[in-house]
Amino acid sequence: MSRYDDRDGQIWMDGKMIEWRDANVHILTHAMHYASSVFEGERAYNGKIFKSREHSERLRRSAQMIDFEIPYTVDEIEAAKAEVLAASGLKDAYVRAVAWRGAGEDMGVASARNPVRMAIAAWEWGAYYGDAKMKGAKLDISKWKRPSPETIPSHAKAAGLYMICTMSKHAAEAKGCSDAMMFDYRGYVAEATGANIFFVKDGEVHTPDPDCFLNGITRQTVIGMLKERQVKVHERHIMPEELEGFEQCWLTGTAAEVTPVGQIGDYNFEVGALTREIAQSYEKLVRD
Repeated sequence: MSRYDDRDGQIWMDGKMIEWRDANVHILTHAMHYASSVFEGERAYNGKIFKSREHSERLRRSAQMIDFEIPYTVDEIEAAKAEVLAASGLKDAYVRAVAWRGAGEDMGVASARNPVRMAIAAWEWGAYYGDAKMKGAKLDISKWKRPSPETIPSHAKAAGLYMICTMSKHAAEAKGCSDAMMFDYRGYVAEATGANIFFVKDGEVHTPDPDCFLNGITRQTVIGMLKERQVKVHERHIMPEELEGFEQCWLTGTAAEVTPVGQIGDYNFEVGALTREIAQSYEKLVRD
């Protein structure tokens, strides 16, 4: 696979399509120094982006949460994504929309006078966790915790909030794991580094209450699927000691889709019937 900065193709940037290798920013871009950036990860299936508009709406909300306004409407963002997907020639693709405070008159913490910029790219991206969809992903338990919503805009999909996720995933991969599960600032089970988490016990599903982390679009989709099947879903605070009693586990996210989990730290889970059914049903749903 070629480097992400050295590929053929085009990227939509600030209202126009440009050559992939020319999609650059200045070294004094504010977002690079102060994390003033938000993004969306989306997947297209059979030429259609799943839940596209919901992603575009969330991108604008995330920007507002970190105090800037994206200079494009949801409709304009939707049109730009369609243009990018068409230019890519891909039917199944990962789509990344990103907006940030660029280089301008300000180069301190404050950056109100700097322009807000935006770009959209699309590329091929297979299974996020490789063969884990068959045998179940192996997760480490991170030493980092999801912070209190009093300390960060926890419901924004903002680049700066992923710093501890990157560190956690690097530590997990060094141990031979696919990812890491994180607790929140109170010690409750929270999520993986880029995916929400679900557990099964006695035919019912338990998932952490997203009161201090992102309530993922895929998470919401899967909860809807479960409720349609009359499966009881408990959205609640989950204590670490409860992990031992859960029978099945899976992750959800745009990149992860629905990925079974076989192990978290010392706790083991079966890739059971409900996990397989939801994974298969989600795959069918996104391609309808």
